[in-house]
Amino acid sequence: MCRALKILCAASTPDRLAELKRATVTVHWELVGGATSVDELAAQIEEWNPDVVVLDKGFDSGGEARARTVKDTLRIVMVEALDAESIRQAVLGLPQPGGPVRS
Repeated sequence: MCRALKILCAASTPDRLAELKRATVTVHWELVGGATSVDELAAQIEEWNPDVVVLDKGFDSGGEARARTVKDTLRIVMVEALDAESIRQAVLGLPQPGGPVRS
């Protein structure tokens, strides 16, 4: 049985969270929850059990460490620019353009 990746976004303000979610949403995964504080992030990781957390660069500096204490196998993607293609590549683990050449 297949299931979609669950992605949880976190940003420091509700407006920035909304922007991050708009940049992150795609048919490739399920977008769940959304946090604007470290405590909210930890609670939503427990509730939603996401595969990946997309953290806005401006999010609380303790967010990554707290997320790992809740779920140590969590994949965390830090983003600065809200570029949908870069976020998709980071979540899926694709190499950035200009990466290694394969023959």
